Amino acid sequence: MADALSAIPAAVLRNLSDKLYEKRKNAALEVEGIVKQLTAAGDHDKITAVINLLTHEFAYSPQLNHRKGGLIGLAAATVGLSGEAAQHLEQILPPVINSFSDQDSRVRYYACEALYNIAKVVRGEFIFHFNKIFDALCKLSADSDPNVQSAAHLLDRLVKDIVTESDQFSIEEFIPLLRERMNVLNPYVRQFLVGWITVLDSVPDIDMLGFLPDFLDGLFNMLSDSSLEIRQQADSALSEFLQEIKNSPSVDYGRMAEILVQRAASPDEFTRWTAITWINEFVKLGGDQLVPYYADILGAILPCIADNEEKIRVVARETNEELRAIQTVPAEGFDVGAILSVARRQLSSEHEATRIESLHWISTLLNRHRPEVLTFLNDIFDTLLKPLSDPSDQVVLLVLEVHAAIAKDQYNFRQLVVFLVHKFHTDHDLLERRGALIIRRLCVLLDSERVYRELSKILEEEADLEFASTMVQALNLILLTSSELSDLRNLLKRSLVNTAGKDFFLSLYSSWSHSSMAIISLCLLAQAYQHASSVIQSLTEEDINVRFLIQLDKLIHLLETPTFAYLRLQLLEPERYVWLLKALYGLLMLLPQRSAAFKILRTRLKTVPSYSFNNPMSTGLHVLEDGNMNDGDISSMHNGINFASLLQRFHQTQHQHRLHSKSPARSHNIPASSKEVQKPEEVRGGGAVVSEINRPPSRSSRKGPGQLHL
Repeated sequence: MADALSAIPAAVLRNLSDKLYEKRKNAALEVEGIVKQLTAAGDHDKITAVINLLTHEFAYSPQLNHRKGGLIGLAAATVGLSGEAAQHLEQILPPVINSFSDQDSRVRYYACEALYNIAKVVRGEFIFHFNKIFDALCKLSADSDPNVQSAAHLLDRLVKDIVTESDQFSIEEFIPLLRERMNVLNPYVRQFLVGWITVLDSVPDIDMLGFLPDFLDGLFNMLSDSSLEIRQQADSALSEFLQEIKNSPSVDYGRMAEILVQRAASPDEFTRWTAITWINEFVKLGGDQLVPYYADILGAILPCIADNEEKIRVVARETNEELRAIQTVPAEGFDVGAILSVARRQLSSEHEATRIESLHWISTLLNRHRPEVLTFLNDIFDTLLKPLSDPSDQVVLLVLEVHAAIAKDQYNFRQLVVFLVHKFHTDHDLLERRGALIIRRLCVLLDSERVYRELSKILEEEADLEFASTMVQALNLILLTSSELSDLRNLLKRSLVNTAGKDFFLSLYSSWSHSSMAIISLCLLAQAYQHASSVIQSLTEEDINVRFLIQLDKLIHLLETPTFAYLRLQLLEPERYVWLLKALYGLLMLLPQRSAAFKILRTRLKTVPSYSFNNPMSTGLHVLEDGNMNDGDISSMHNGINFASLLQRFHQTQHQHRLHSKSPARSHNIPASSKEVQKPEEVRGGGAVVSEINRPPSRSSRKGPGQLHL
């Protein structure tokens, strides 16, 4: 201190702390001259003493004017040192940088001025202290005083010039600081940071692209800034980096992909669009590097497919197709389980487009990696059942395609049908609304006969008799009306003359016995008219209830459709198809006379050529099931079918249903209105039943495609 006091006159020190700027400036010039002399003399000890004096007695002083004088004095000392200033920077810079945080704006302003002059002197040596200076500038960029901001901008430009012309700048040391500052929300700081990123990226010797993952998230964060200028600057910087990525042979796609996936879910539209655009380019360019990240990328793409903005939807769909077109194998790191998990999770999306694409992905994985997918079947099977209740028909059809692809082998086929029946059991509304659509589509995708055989086998063992009856009625209606099942109907028509037809008829019979009307329909379809007549005549008073009559009404209307055209034509030969006539007259006798179905069937039977049921008996001829006439007793066996045994099985099943309907638990569940409409006198009189059958369907009760009246 004594050395410094001896070197600098007391008057100079007094003026250095004066309140007038001109006096401080003149004193600083005196200090500059003194330091020049000391530098020329090589007396660095005294120079150090002078700097310490300016630092501790002035720059760190509690007196405002002392601090101002100290800053201008340190800058003057640096100018005096000139080429020797570098070895004293460790002493000079800390008090100047510390002054950037001073409470007084004029002190902060003079600190900028001092550092500017210091930087002009030392130039390249400044680089070794860059992080400290950058951190200080970052804070100054958000200063509340416009004069300080203006001074900081001038200093910032000078520092940028120094960095761009230096070959000693260490980007590795700078990136951690930049990464830390990228999370700042202040708009002035953000502009400052983007400006530096752009400048550093323009320097050929600085590889900013290699460190892009460290500050990419921060740039994306700026895309949603409230300031248009900041958004534009961030977008411009990102566009430049994306162009560099396209032209670079070596890019770390993986780390950046993780960031893009998160940003693709941003609530900000511009951020989502930019992120999905980057992902699109990455999928095209990334190659093997991106394989481990496919699941994450897919998780980002699928929600964007249903984005509110069309431009985002377009890019997302394109990216999705690009990703699905890439052929990979699990050995390359392709995680089938992770992809399946994402697709399964997106099946619960509220957006139809996302659910559809999720199913497309599951279908694609099944086609390409079936063994791997089947190992996760227990995890995804329940999830794949839920879309069967989806409000979108397209989703239902697609999930059925997935189920059909899974069910190629017998075990999974059996599992599918079992789970499907269980689903119908627990969700009766699904059976009514979508039952026809689901069964018909499965019959197209899988073998229709195989589907019906398996369903029949399961329903034959069904413990819930009421559900079994409902399910059989639904399957029977689908069988009789669906164009997709015409081959099955043709097969059944030959049940009495063809082994394949007989086997199929027998495979359905036991389960169809849960519904008397389904059995009658099956027999009419199989041309087993004598057995149909036997079933009709075996019906008891308990069997003929409202539900039965409604089903009968539907059957009568179906008899007028092309499905039963062959049956109506057979009525032209009453002498040959006497059992057909007896069956139809039997049905007629069961219908209330005031019902529309009664009138339809009676009108049809009136067109039959005159015939007496006594004619075949009087000639000794007996009519068999298929219409052929032979001598002898009517046989209960035809084409190996034991109809007597089948009739007994039907009686047993129906007996179980009667016992079930009489059980206490069942009677408690029957609404009073249902008990009333089943009174025998009302059935005979046709009152409530006729009105039920004749009532035209209301708008709310009309069924759309794939729906069933049960």
